[in-house]
Amino acid sequence: MRKSGTLDRSIAFLQEAGLETFVFDGVEEDPSSATSFRGAEAMLAFQPDWIVGLGGCSAIDAAKMMWVFYEHPDADFDALVKPFTVPSLRNKAKFIAIPSTSGTGTETTGLAVITDREKGVKYPIVSYELTPDIAIVDGEVCASMPAHITANTGLDALTHCVEAYVSNIDDNYADVLAKGGLEIVFNNLTEAVKNPTNIQARQNMHDASFMAGLAFNNAWLGIVHSLSHQVGALYGIPHGAANAIFLPNVIRYNAKVSTRFPDLAKVIGKETAEELAQAIETLRAEVNNISSIKEFGISKADWEKNIDYITNNALLDPCTGFNPRVPVLEDLKAIYNACYEGVVFNG
Repeated sequence: MRKSGTLDRSIAFLQEAGLETFVFDGVEEDPSSATSFRGAEAMLAFQPDWIVGLGGCSAIDAAKMMWVFYEHPDADFDALVKPFTVPSLRNKAKFIAIPSTSGTGTETTGLAVITDREKGVKYPIVSYELTPDIAIVDGEVCASMPAHITANTGLDALTHCVEAYVSNIDDNYADVLAKGGLEIVFNNLTEAVKNPTNIQARQNMHDASFMAGLAFNNAWLGIVHSLSHQVGALYGIPHGAANAIFLPNVIRYNAKVSTRFPDLAKVIGKETAEELAQAIETLRAEVNNISSIKEFGISKADWEKNIDYITNNALLDPCTGFNPRVPVLEDLKAIYNACYEGVVFNG
């Protein structure tokens, strides 16, 4: 954001409006609870009335948690991992989100994904209190996004559309947004990856991400995210890339109980859940994304050493509760092992 000039432009707009600013930067990928605490300390010193989360999902998610600890310095992070336990916000500040990536939809959701580095666990902090007051969805902010990040984040948005549509919460608004977002992703992601200066494709993907965020803010997500959170925390696998590996096999798993996948398949000219899964695998390949966990250089020994740990954490993940098919530990372990090898799972 600094290199592209977006940060300076944002500061200039604020200063033009007579606002004093302070920049907290250096948020890492998959932001940690420790970073959230550091940012909150900076906020306590500066005492802002508005917080602007500018950048990728990591920057915005971290800013959300900084906001929590700014308003509630004595809050217990471990207690906040239980859904809907964030105390009331907006007593000191309101929140603006300006995303530079098109994937998580964090600019419109009550969600922040924060990693506890000591435990090696990613926690989705869930509360409508975290929903930004203002979102600025500008495709030009994404113009400098590298191809691999464009691909990863776009596949994340796609996953949000699928999981929101088939979740165990029925919501007409989520359904329309999920279908619309899915169609936009299939029509624009490859173009945005291969021709990054196509601002219309960038804006379309930004809109799809926003729509997908609105959809899952109403209907929530499923076990694709539960599985991805764990490999992201332990192995550093990019979230969207992990989602794209797990999604086709989770569709096959959930299709045993859900009749909703053909509706999504029809949006892209297909008929069945299996055809939808295969279309996602084709799109994943078109944008040069990896098709198995082991391709990230994770040895079989390392995988087998940690499989029970990550499987148990995935089962306990809040997203698991919204999955259309209720999984048991062995189901998740089997999906994990199939996706490690990159083979079709039909369990």
